[in-house]
Order: sequence, then C-alpha cells, then structure tokens
Amino acid sequence: MAYPNNPSKETKKFKTLLVEDSIPFRQLLKENLHDRFPSMLLEEAGDGIEAMQKLDSVCPDLIFMDIRLPGESGLELTKKIKSQCPDIKIIIMTSYDLPEYREGAKKAGANYFLTKDKTSWEEVAKLVNSISAEIGKPI
Repeated sequence: MAYPNNPSKETKKFKTLLVEDSIPFRQLLKENLHDRFPSMLLEEAGDGIEAMQKLDSVCPDLIFMDIRLPGESGLELTKKIKSQCPDIKIIIMTSYDLPEYREGAKKAGANYFLTKDKTSWEEVAKLVNSISAEIGKPI
C-alpha cells in the first residue's frame, strides 16, 4: 500500500493506456513509445470494456484512443472517461481524418486529435513530452 507521504515508484510513473483494436498498430505504438520513453508504464486495451477495467486499475495520465472499437465507439468511451476522470489527457488517433470525427472528438472532451497515417512518431513523442510537462509528471 502506498502512503500519501511516501508514494510508491509505481504511482510516480507516467502511465499510458493504449485503447486500440488493431493489434499490429497497438504493438507499433507501444514499441515506439517504449523506445522513446522506457520508464513509461504502458497498458493496453482492445475494446471499451477492457479499457474501463484498466482505467480503474491503472489510473493512466494519458490515453491513446482509437475511434472505431468493437462495441462502444472511442468517442463514447472518451466522453464516459472524461466525465469520471476529467484530468486524464486523451489523444484520439484514427485513420479517418473526417471533420465529423474531429468535431465528435472535441465534443467528447478529447484533448488532441491525430491522424494515424499523417502523424510522425516524432510528432507523437513531442506531444507526449508536452503533456508530461503540462501535468508536471516527467517521463
């Protein structure tokens, strides 16, 4: 048990949850994040149910969220997560750069919107560094 005056190393780590149903893309994202941020705690979920379970156990600082997920959409899931945990930063990552998706992400409370095939890994790393600095939790 971690006490408030002596938090465990685990609670100090920058924690990221990858919510993506495409296993190859999720693995690629995980590998790139791990290569750039080896001390970051990375968790994965393939759908909304698994994401909500991980949310309770991991308490992430950052979530990479796909829009199209089995069952509940990433936009619905983002809205649900933001209503429960407004401080979690959510990056929507999608292959579909459509105005209605951008608007939906904004309405759902997502902090950022990235297009998978138009965003470089360097841009992702810069954004993660920026979020880390913003929340005051170094990686």
